[in-house]
Amino acid sequence: MTQYILGIDEGTTSARAFVIDEDATVLGFGQSELTQISPRPGWLEHDPMQILHTQLDVMREAMSQAGITPDQLTAVGLTNQRESAMVWEKETGRPIFNLIVWASRHSDGVVQQWVDSGLGELIKERTGLVPDAFYAASKIRWILDHVPGAQERAERGELLAGTVDTWLIWNLTGRESFVTEPSNASQTMMMNLETCDWDDDLLRGMRIPRHMLARIVPSDAHFGTIEATFGAPVPIASDLGDQQAGLFGQAAHAQGQVKMTYGTAGVLNINNGATPFRPEGLTPSAAWNIRGEVMYETEGVVYAMGKTMQWLRDDLQLIHAAPDSEWYAGQVAGTEGVYLVPAFTGLAAPTWDPTARAVIVGMSNATNRLHIIRAAVESMVFQTRDLVDAAVTGSHFEIPELRVDGGAVKNDLLCQLQADVLGIPVVRPKNSEATIFGAMMLAGLSTGVYRDLAEVRSKYVVDRVFEPQIDAGRADELYAGWRAARDLTRGWTAAVA
Repeated sequence: MTQYILGIDEGTTSARAFVIDEDATVLGFGQSELTQISPRPGWLEHDPMQILHTQLDVMREAMSQAGITPDQLTAVGLTNQRESAMVWEKETGRPIFNLIVWASRHSDGVVQQWVDSGLGELIKERTGLVPDAFYAASKIRWILDHVPGAQERAERGELLAGTVDTWLIWNLTGRESFVTEPSNASQTMMMNLETCDWDDDLLRGMRIPRHMLARIVPSDAHFGTIEATFGAPVPIASDLGDQQAGLFGQAAHAQGQVKMTYGTAGVLNINNGATPFRPEGLTPSAAWNIRGEVMYETEGVVYAMGKTMQWLRDDLQLIHAAPDSEWYAGQVAGTEGVYLVPAFTGLAAPTWDPTARAVIVGMSNATNRLHIIRAAVESMVFQTRDLVDAAVTGSHFEIPELRVDGGAVKNDLLCQLQADVLGIPVVRPKNSEATIFGAMMLAGLSTGVYRDLAEVRSKYVVDRVFEPQIDAGRADELYAGWRAARDLTRGWTAAVA
């Protein structure tokens, strides 16, 4: 009998769902965009109820395309945007405020207060993270501070808080399962990296009641069933934050393997095995807890990858669709010295400067739209080198190859430029949807569809390997120009205030 796995992928710009069989063949797919709410520059929110209803709709669409009913499913796997956070009423399920998205700067002031009070050092020590509004804890604190009576209600046990995975699981299981797992919890600034549990000292300093937060369980746990929402007792059998799901989906199960995801944001993940590793400018977190074994990863996040292409399309109207960027960028041999640094909401890893703002530099009267578009594509390449260099500097390992995924890697020019600037092979799989496939593969492993990790790895197939085609000296010269341009973004907010 054919076994079917349903994958839930709740992202920043859209809700998606896939149905695959045990051979990892896609049988059904659903996708719908999410409304982006921006009440002021640098702030980004989503309506949590829209997230839930849209996700339910695309799950139905994927099953309909596959020609199956919910009772034919073997398992459900979930992956999600991670650092986004929300607070809702325990009794009614009603959100008390919109979901605050990971990239939003709502809580810059909260983080500054924590740093000024000395809590910042404890955050670094216990979680491995850099104190920043990027992470979920400060967003929860901001909501509790700005919704009248919220702190008192939280202390009375009337409110729950969590990341998107917790919200979806809670609703899909008919409000029975209030849980999360280490890959998501480790990105909140509240989980102790050594114990994989909430850190009570941090919670006290942040004034976030522990009973507001979900129980942390293994990534391959039984998270409850979808019977309440779909009428079938099918288990939710995996939960992974999107980037860790991408690492798993890239079959990077061994220490030292590396992947880069080119999504709305860009994220480099390095499998560190059973021990956290803390290079300067990058952050350690839990990769997953599978079959009782916790694996760690080192991560570098940049805020704008695909987001830059959306900006070119929607705001500057230089392209009609994101894939057009490959053709336009390929019409010129280079940028003629133009660099675009997309620090729209600040710089994340490895510089971590929330005051930075985007710049385009190096233009002359010969600069045209093609140079700007190519500079936008190259910004993804240079930001990736920022992360790789930070990982390698002072570490005990080299990165022999970079496995890539995300919608942008269909762009051959991007992949070739990445290999050129890094000086190492770039490996693109046949299936660029590593994030959702990681969640589905883990759900299959959890429920016995796949025997072991070796069988999971057998589903990973390489499409193409891009080898470097320029010498290291030329790559370093181009990168030096990028670094000079990047330095011009620093402190820009303060300078124009």
